[in-house]
Amino acid sequence: MSEKKLYDVGGIAYERPFKIRRLNHFGLSVHDTGAALRFYRDLLGFKVSEVVDTAVTDPGPWHEGLPDTKIYMLRHNSDHHTLVLMPRPWSEHLEPPARGDITVNQITWQVSTLREVVEARLWLEGQGNKIDRYGRDPGSNWHTYFPDPSGHTNELEYGIEQVGWNGLSKPVAMWPWVQEHPELPTSSEAGEILAAVAKEIDLDSGHRWIDESEKAYDVGGVLLGRPFAPVRLGPVSLFVEDLDESVRFYTDTLGLTISEESEVEGHRVVFLRANTEHHSVALFPLALRDVLGLSEESTLLSFGIQVGSYSQLRAAKEFLEAEGVELLDLPPEIHAGVDYVVHAVDPAGHVMALYYYMEQVGWDGAVRPADQRRQVTRGVWPETLEPLSDTYAGETFWGPIG
Repeated sequence: MSEKKLYDVGGIAYERPFKIRRLNHFGLSVHDTGAALRFYRDLLGFKVSEVVDTAVTDPGPWHEGLPDTKIYMLRHNSDHHTLVLMPRPWSEHLEPPARGDITVNQITWQVSTLREVVEARLWLEGQGNKIDRYGRDPGSNWHTYFPDPSGHTNELEYGIEQVGWNGLSKPVAMWPWVQEHPELPTSSEAGEILAAVAKEIDLDSGHRWIDESEKAYDVGGVLLGRPFAPVRLGPVSLFVEDLDESVRFYTDTLGLTISEESEVEGHRVVFLRANTEHHSVALFPLALRDVLGLSEESTLLSFGIQVGSYSQLRAAKEFLEAEGVELLDLPPEIHAGVDYVVHAVDPAGHVMALYYYMEQVGWDGAVRPADQRRQVTRGVWPETLEPLSDTYAGETFWGPIG
């Protein structure tokens, strides 16, 4: 038997020419992006980094009857975008979905280098995977797009634009609309900025959004427009057609690690991770969607949004209830490794899973045994909790929260 070919990824030998480091951003296609914007911006606290009107950039009959034709790129940190809202008819015209109930338009995984993005495309094609597109869009990240077995679009990205202290995105004149990969090596970000200066492009002409909401909430000593702040994204929980085939894709193709398998309402489910978090994607058989009473309009079970603390999570629950947001009581088995969760429904029926804690996996790759996890009574929210060994551990939010 021949040995598997190994690839040099920064001096480490892997079975594929890339190594996913984290879940980077996520996208949803909805009928009314304006209504979704109000939910994610005004209620959940995401910042608007860019607005693209598809009726201007790509006019056509796919815009008929749409309440809003704009793409909204949102962020919760310095990444140019961590959440993207697209008009559904336009996005489906651009990339027709494999199923009529797929509303996830991108699950984006960050790798460490541009070379990984380029070589990943060549390797994926060699493995028989369909490549939807590749190149570079607003946000500046080089990317490769390809579907999972159920048709959910995955993306590998490198080099996403960073938004600094003044909240300005890159000027439109610097937007990199490129539908190809460059010859390597290519210019650095600093080199591109120098080239823009030489062309006398106004570097201060990019998009800036100012949060004008009343700052009435004390969040850890900072006044914000809501009593919590999103500090991390993921995991993404998906309903899939063939669980075994999907697990093989996310492990063998993408290189994720299975954290654990369990059952929900008698159905096998699988949790996988990219880094030290318990899971960055969870896979559920499609039959569970009806059992859980979730919308048949989407294969998204939920998308995770971590807030800064347990007290912020309790406050978020009260705030969203007061704002009339529908909150679901879903079984805790769907979020293994996470204790307290608020399941909030957006205007299109997508479930956002707000949480404050995720179990961290150490060097030995073992998750915490289920009988050693915090026991949560559904509907009971203590004012304070005893810390666990990995409470407030894992990926840390950098910079100010507002």
